[in-house]
Amino acid sequence: MDLLPGLLLVFVLAFQACSSGFQLQGADGPLVAQLGGSVLLPCSAETPLPLEELEVEWRRTDSDALVHLFQEGEVRPESQNEGYRDRALFTGEIAKGNYSLLLSNMTTEDAGVYSCNVYTGEESGDVRVEVKGFEYLVVNGSDQAVSLHVGEKVTLNCSVDSHAKPERMVVTWKRTDENILVLLFQDGEVLSDSSHERYRGRAEFFTSEIPKGNFSLRLKDVRTEDKGEYICEAFSGPLSANTTVTLQKTDVPPRILVLMLCVLVLVLTVGLSIPAVIHLKKKDTGLKAMTTHLLLVFCPNIILSIALFIYGLTVGKTLAAVINILRILLLFKTAPYLERFCERIKAFMKNWNVTLAHLVVAGVLNSGKE
Repeated sequence: MDLLPGLLLVFVLAFQACSSGFQLQGADGPLVAQLGGSVLLPCSAETPLPLEELEVEWRRTDSDALVHLFQEGEVRPESQNEGYRDRALFTGEIAKGNYSLLLSNMTTEDAGVYSCNVYTGEESGDVRVEVKGFEYLVVNGSDQAVSLHVGEKVTLNCSVDSHAKPERMVVTWKRTDENILVLLFQDGEVLSDSSHERYRGRAEFFTSEIPKGNFSLRLKDVRTEDKGEYICEAFSGPLSANTTVTLQKTDVPPRILVLMLCVLVLVLTVGLSIPAVIHLKKKDTGLKAMTTHLLLVFCPNIILSIALFIYGLTVGKTLAAVINILRILLLFKTAPYLERFCERIKAFMKNWNVTLAHLVVAGVLNSGKE
């Protein structure tokens, strides 16, 4: 019987020791944030602590930077590290035992481990929360309207940059003015059968480019009724982003414009060649001969290059225009007025212009680009 009071005293002391202090609850695991978005760093006590002696301190463990501070019953924003000022806020429930921190406008530099330290009197507790990765989804397109040419192909640009792999995303092309589905990519597949009947068999992705995030839409056999606004929208979990492209009809089809320019080139070439040949036969090196030859060298070639460039835009091959410009260097070889230039220019025209033209052509061909 004498042992009973002693055992009772030990039990009471042990109970007091176990019940003293407080436990904080944090995140169950690392957090994933959205770039530019917000993330809540959890930290709470089961029982609210008295505010009189309460101090809550959030810090970065890697740099010891003070993220936020609650002290003497007040939030202390002036104590924050400048990088977190106006971005790190308490949730307003400190009196309820919720010391969680809301961090907004997230950047990649915000990744790391954060420590929530709580002090009250002689007691303290802490939890750590890790921001491990970021979710992001960015969709880019073309700022300029795309020209529509009946019967031809047209490409509407759309590139998707995301933390997620393409097979985990959903990408749709729609007509915004009529709200009809043009093309759908889902579960790693192009679902052509889901396209509206007007676009079925005419709309396609560049499938080999999808792993690179290229979800541009190629529309074949373009019709007048295809003009309008199109939206490329991507979805990845809770994230979504989009870009719009306007397809508009132009008054002059590019091939007709190219044909008109080619006719103009022919007229200029014939019209200028006759006096140029006369000057060459007379071995005339005067100002008139030089002017005629310069017009013959530059005008037809520049106009022809413009024509080739316009045509190249419609078929995706524009380097022919670049190569055509090099003909100007070759034509200078026959200039009757080379002697009027300084020695350095004459030497270049006679010895290096052809070599330079060949090097450029070889470089273009070896680049593998069209």
